Parts: sequence; C-alpha cells; structure tokens
Amino acid sequence: EVQLVESGGGLVQAGGSLRLSCAASGFTFDEYVIGWFRQAPGKEREGISCITSTDGRRAYADSVKGRFTISSDDASDTVYLQINDLKPEDTAVYYCAADVNKINGRWSPSRDDYWGRGTQVTVSS
Repeated sequence: EVQLVESGGGLVQAGGSLRLSCAASGFTFDEYVIGWFRQAPGKEREGISCITSTDGRRAYADSVKGRFTISSDDASDTVYLQINDLKPEDTAVYYCAADVNKINGRWSPSRDDYWGRGTQVTVSS
C-alpha cells in the first residue's frame, strides 16, 4: 500500500522559510516520480514541483521557480520541499503524491489513492 505522510507545515511570517517533508512507504522509492502540490482556499489543487530520484531530474511550476527547491533522500525514502521567502499567497495545504505524470499540461498522480493527507502552510503578512 502506497503511503505518503507530509510534515513540516506551520504558521510563518512573510519572508521566512520552511522545509516540508514527504515520507514515502509501500513502494520502491525510485520507482515513481514524486510530486508536491498545493491547494489554496477556494482554488484548484496545483502541481508545483516533482522529482525523479533515479536521476535527480527536477521540474518546477513557473509560479514557484527560484524560491522552491525539491530534493530527495533515498536512504530515508523522503522527499523535501524547501520554501524560501514565503509570501502570503503561498498559504495553502501542501500535498505530496506518487507516480506523478504530466498530462495535458497538468501534473497528477496515476491513482487517486497516491496522495498524502497534506500539511498546512500559513504565511502571515
């Protein structure tokens, strides 16, 4: 059973930083592309970054380039998302997902049950 558990969210002031973690289990870690998504209040969930642990390839949405960095640790089967210079518009629930593909310009996991439960990030101005 694929399991993904996010952590590291919280309440931070604008300009601050956070590192989110996504602990993966139930599958061979380098088997899937792992992605980070976020959903702000009243908005659709958007894909923001993904990583292929086998070769380290990374991709970012234009909206987060320059401030967000995705990385992975094969030893602990964990994917991280470092977020710097946080802005109020970064306030959202952040999710990770497994087996992420880009279809018609949008990232999504291959199965509905390949999502974590999310971690809340709130940025105060």
